[in-house]
Parts: sequence; C-alpha cells; structure tokens
Amino acid sequence: MLLLIVAYLGGVLTILSPCILPVLPFVFARADRPFRSHGMPMLLGMALAFSAIATLAAVGGGWVVALNEYGRYAAIALLAVFGVTLLFPSVADRLSRPLVALGLRLSGPASAKASVFSPLLLGVGTGLLWAPCAGPILGLILTGAALNGASIGTSLLLLAYAAGACTSLAAALLFGGRLFSAMKGSLRTGEWMRRVAGVSVLVGVGAIALGLDTGLLSRLSVGTTSALEKALVEKIDMPMPSPQPQASIDPGGLMLTSTQPEPKKPALALPDEGGFPSLAGATEWLNSAPLTPEGLRGKVVLVDFWTYSCINCLRTLPYVRAWAEKYKDAGLVVVGVHAPEFAFEKQPANVRRATKDLGIGFPVAVDSNYAIWRAFGNQYWPAFYVVDAQGRIRHHQFGEGQYAKSEQVIQQLLAEAGRPVVPADTVSPEGQGTQAAAAASPALSGETYLGYERAQSFASPGGIAKDRARVYPAASSLRANQWALSGEWAVESERAVLVRANGRIAYRFHARDLHLVLGPSADGKPVRFKVLIDGKPPLADHGTDTDVQGNGTIDGQRLYQLVRQTANEKDRLFEIEFLDAGAQAYVFTFG
Repeated sequence: MLLLIVAYLGGVLTILSPCILPVLPFVFARADRPFRSHGMPMLLGMALAFSAIATLAAVGGGWVVALNEYGRYAAIALLAVFGVTLLFPSVADRLSRPLVALGLRLSGPASAKASVFSPLLLGVGTGLLWAPCAGPILGLILTGAALNGASIGTSLLLLAYAAGACTSLAAALLFGGRLFSAMKGSLRTGEWMRRVAGVSVLVGVGAIALGLDTGLLSRLSVGTTSALEKALVEKIDMPMPSPQPQASIDPGGLMLTSTQPEPKKPALALPDEGGFPSLAGATEWLNSAPLTPEGLRGKVVLVDFWTYSCINCLRTLPYVRAWAEKYKDAGLVVVGVHAPEFAFEKQPANVRRATKDLGIGFPVAVDSNYAIWRAFGNQYWPAFYVVDAQGRIRHHQFGEGQYAKSEQVIQQLLAEAGRPVVPADTVSPEGQGTQAAAAASPALSGETYLGYERAQSFASPGGIAKDRARVYPAASSLRANQWALSGEWAVESERAVLVRANGRIAYRFHARDLHLVLGPSADGKPVRFKVLIDGKPPLADHGTDTDVQGNGTIDGQRLYQLVRQTANEKDRLFEIEFLDAGAQAYVFTFG
C-alpha cells in the first residue's frame, strides 16, 4: 500500500516538472469547455499513452533477456539521454517540440468544434510528453516491467502513477490559468531540482557502465537492506507463509525426521516468467556432468545462485540441501550456480574446496565468467529460480527468507508434473556456525568493505592510501559502524593486505554475529590472529573460527565467523590483531 501511495504522489507531483510547462498552455485552453466532452477524453487519452508505454516496457523486457549484455548497453544509453534532458532543458525542449506542435494544432480554433477524438488525441500526446518528464518513480516502475515482464504488482503501481498524473491534469483543467500562474512561480526551484536529478542520473549511469552496480547493489540481504526496505519488497510478493513444523537435520544438512503434516495449503498462483535460460558458459561442473535445459525437461529444477563467501548464501544452504535430499526421488533437481564476487572465488580449486567443506552434493555450475548469471538476467546473491517440468520459470526468490513458500512452490510444481506424492510438510533445518539463521532482532551494522573501491565509514587519520603501503596510526575513538586500521597495510581495490606483522583492524558494531572474509598470505602460508571484544577475550561470545581466548588461524580464503553473541544488546568494539604478515581482509558482514 505504501508503494502505491508513493507512486500516486509521484504522478501528482510530476506536473511541477519544468518540461511539462510547454504543453500546459494548450491544456488550459480547454479549461472553459465541458469536462465530460473535453476533459474526460483527454484524461482517457493520457491513460492510453501510459498503458502503451507500460506494454512496450514489458515486451521490451523479453528483448533485454534475449540480448543480455546488449540490452544492458541500450538501457545505459537511454538512461544517459534521460539524464541529459534533465540537466539541459534545451535538449528536452527540442525533443518535445513535435508533440507541442501537435497539441497546439489539436487545441486550435479549427479543432474546437471537432469530435471527441480531438481531446482524446491531445491526451495521448500529453501522456507521451509526460512520460519522459516523469522522473525516478515512473522510471523504477518501467524498469521493473522491463526486467520482470508484466505483473499485477507492476500494473497496480503504473495505474497508481497514472492516476496521480491524471489527477494533476484534471486539476489543471478545472482551475485553469490560476494553477498555471502559481506554477510559474515555482519554476526556479523546479529547474534547480531538475538539474540535481540530471546530475544524479548521469552519475548513476557512469557507475552502472563501470560495473559498480554489481558490487554495490547486487546483494539483497539484511546487511545491505534496511528492515523497512525488506518489508516493502516482501509486500510486493505474496505474504510469507506462517512458520512451519520443525524438522531434524544431521550435521551434513540432510533431513532425517519431521513432525506431523500441516493442513493442506491453497495453491499458489505461479505465473509463467519465461523459458529456462541456457546453462552453457560454465567454466566447470562439480558433482555432475554438464546439464542443459533440454536434458532437464520433465524435471522440476531449482536454480540457486550463490557464492561461497556470502553470509546470506551460506544461511540458505541448509534449506537447499534439505530440499535436494527430500525431493530427489520425486523429480526435483537442484542446480547451484556459483557466481563469484571476489577474485579469489574465481579460482576453481577454491570453489571445489568450498563445495566439499559445505557438504554440497548437488550439481554446481562454476559460473566464473557470469555467462549463466547474464542469461538469467540475475542481480542478486542468493537467488532462487524454480523451473517446471515444461521448462518454464514459475517462481523466483531473491535473498533469504520465505523458505516455506519456496518449498510449497516445489511441491506444487512436482504435483503438476504428475510426480509421486511427497509429504506436504516443510523442512526447518537448524544451520550451524556460519549457516545458522540470522538473529531475530536485526543487525544495526551493515556489510562493510575494506577495499577502497567500496570502503565506507573509514576512520583512520589521513584516510586511505590507495595501492601503496602505509603505516596507519590507531584511531583514538570510533563511533558506531566506523572501522580503522593500525599498522602497515596496503589497501587495494577489493581488499586490505597486511605488510608487517601485528597490524590491527578495529570496528564498533551492533549485531549478534560478526564475520570477516579473510585470506592467508599470498604464498598460502597460514596467518595467526587474536580477537578482542571491548578490549577483552571473547570467552562465551567467540565465533566458530575462534576459541574462548579469541585465537584463530586463517587457513584459506573464505568467510570467518569471529563473534557469536547470545544477545544483540549494545554497541561493542571489535578488534583483530594479525600476528603474521600477509593477511588479506575483504569485507565485514553481520547477522
């Protein structure tokens, strides 16, 4: 509901955009004519224009999926044009002249006696002019339609936006010249806001073109998404089912027993989201020969995008493993697609080791070149896509959570395929260590990168020296969610590397769990470390990769759980001292 209200208000406020002003004089020229015979057809024409634009966005989404990288380049170019029109009104004016001329002809004396089609066409022209001036809210709605195709959620948002825009136009028709005069007074402020928006769009386009969006925005997780944002995302999808009965899980993650089945749930509405994209392009396959959509026809397939240093991915693994075991004889095939975030995750030996250590027995496509990632048009870790026996994607889930719903989708698609009857209950595994579920109370600290490309909240005096060794003095104090280095470090684009032994990293955090992605020295030699919390050994608050005194060893490039508290009650100062040189530190994550 909140998103619908925002979309509606966005449509209402669009009338304040300066590029709308050229078309308003001939709209106001009809203010003295009957609303039923002139105003209503104009509003209907405007609604038709918005509907046409939405349809093109949804259809164009299929082209983007098919063209993959070419579609991305086209979108970047269009966004850049949009930013330029916001920044330079003369460009927008030039682009709008044909529509303005058409509106002037339609509203002239000759058309005053014309039929209802004249105001209808004027409304269409107004809608086509309105859309390029609409700004970020309509842009987000149309982007969602382009990427995900037509959906009820997108249609409702577009309808709310169009209703807001039509409300503004109706007010213009009813109040005529008085409204136009008031708007002229706001032109200077509107023009300033327009230029700021233009600069912001162009900066965003530059970030996307450089690939920064993959690193900064690709994780849909508690660490990078506030609780409010997560709630809004969940509102768009179907409500999360209520908690399900518990199931017992052995150390390897396989389901052993479960409690009594729950009452039969109503069937989910599962739309057709497109065909099963190609699995070609994997650099290697683990636990299986290469798989293809054609070879999997007749099976229900769960495609899981993950990467082994991602805490959100690790916390979904107990469920994925349990589903793979529970439904393997009923016709489910789980395909893991390992798409790396960091350079070390592209090394085949590291992926093989991680797959083995994590107890993953289902097929894994090593997608180090992102070929499968692009084929699916994916943007997130973790991400589930469920494909039916006919080779059509019927459901997707981005981020953690909604496990009961995902399992119900699997059960429903197996039933549609005529597969053997499977238990209607759902699994509830209890992951251990880094695979344990996130705390009930949300972490107030978010994902924090140590490489300069994405570093934030760095508090060491003098800032970061890029790509060169520097001795960092200890910070005198840290505020919440600030971090600092001390000792001699070389900070690179995606990591910080310790040059001399006894260097430290400090972070003031507020969360139950603290994790840090670490690697040993470049020659593979292990690195010893010691963790302190508020200046003392962690004792009972130690993580799975430290002992009660805070001692641990970096023996590979992976995510390390360094703190696991029983409660999340206050800010705490975390410190880690590396007793040997060569330690590589990438990113903090919390839970």
